[in-house]
Order: sequence, then structure tokens, then C-alpha cells
Amino acid sequence: MKISASFLGASNIGSTLRRLNVTSVDYIHVDVMDGKYVKNKSLSLSELKEIPDYTRKRLDVHLMVQSPLKMIDTFATLNVEYLTVHIDIKDNLDKIFERCKLYGIKVGLAVNPKDDISIVFPYLDKIDLVLIMSVEPGLPGQEFIKTSLTKINRLKEEIKNRGLNTLISVDGGITLDNVKYLRDVDIIVSGSTITKSPDFEETITKLRC
Repeated sequence: MKISASFLGASNIGSTLRRLNVTSVDYIHVDVMDGKYVKNKSLSLSELKEIPDYTRKRLDVHLMVQSPLKMIDTFATLNVEYLTVHIDIKDNLDKIFERCKLYGIKVGLAVNPKDDISIVFPYLDKIDLVLIMSVEPGLPGQEFIKTSLTKINRLKEEIKNRGLNTLISVDGGITLDNVKYLRDVDIIVSGSTITKSPDFEETITKLRC
């Protein structure tokens, strides 16, 4: 299992990223919000471009925006490994997939708590990752939605039956108490559990165990 650390809600982003940079965390999870797809708005593009000044970790970007296609060129200049968009956006998904592949960026689709996991099945052979939202998107500090476990199992079975290599990532409300239920997923996204702990590395190690 790999760990993607989110800094959403961190009081000092630069300091948090510097501390994460010297840990064993696999990715920095970057939440991008436009104030339209979700109510909140996050860092501007100019601020996002500053992230490599603080960390050399690969970025796992989660676009909670209505029109992500126009943003992909900007992210291509950053150290992005995964770029995930939501399945119910306005832009054409195939065009997004093509643009990401053009830049060598792996692409993911996010599924919200209200969505049936089967909504992503037609795209599994076109994408690299499915991000299961285990909280409502856009707000940090929410509790893990337990029905997400059923989604994980159904998705895992579908991927296995079709002989695909699509990864499963889970984002939201993951703690040291409930991470034991997520041992079969490929990536977990953890925010405040890591960033509000006194020892980032110790917490990351415990999340892996």
C-alpha cells in the first residue's frame, strides 16, 4: 500500500510540505477546487506552481473542478504522476484522458459517495486509477463513510475479472483506527491524520502497517 499525503487544511502549507518531503510518504496529494464543482476554492494556479519549491515528491493531483481540461497543460510542468478528475464533470472525459497521456501523466476518475461504483466500470480500461471518495469532496476532517468498503470490494472484483491493472485509491476520513479495513487498496490518501500528528514519519509508518 502506498500513502498519498494531503495538506488540505494545513495552517502552513510550505512548512507542511517541507516536513513531508523528508518522510517516506509516496505522494503529495494536491486538492484543487474551483468553488463550482465544490463550494470551497483552493490554491490558485500560481500557488500550485510553487509546490515543487517545497517538495520533490511526486504529485497525486485531485481536480474537484467543472472544467479541468484547460488546466492540464499547467500541471504538465509540475512533478505530477496521477491526475484525477470527477466522472460527472462538464468536460469530455476522453479528451482529458488523451491530453494526460500525451504528457505521460497517469489519469484517474473519482467516484463520490452518492455514486454507484458501477458508474466507473466502462472507463476502467482507459484509466490508471479509480479514486473512491469515502467522504463528501471538498471539506477536510470528515468521518469515513463505511459503505465505501462495499464499493472497494465490488471494484476490486470487477478489475480482477477483467484482468486489468487499474489501481484503487481511497480518500477521506482515514485514520489509524480504520486503516486496517483498507489493506487491499493500492493507495490511501491521508490528510489531518498525518499533518496534525507530532511525528509525520511515525504516523505514515503506522498507516502502512
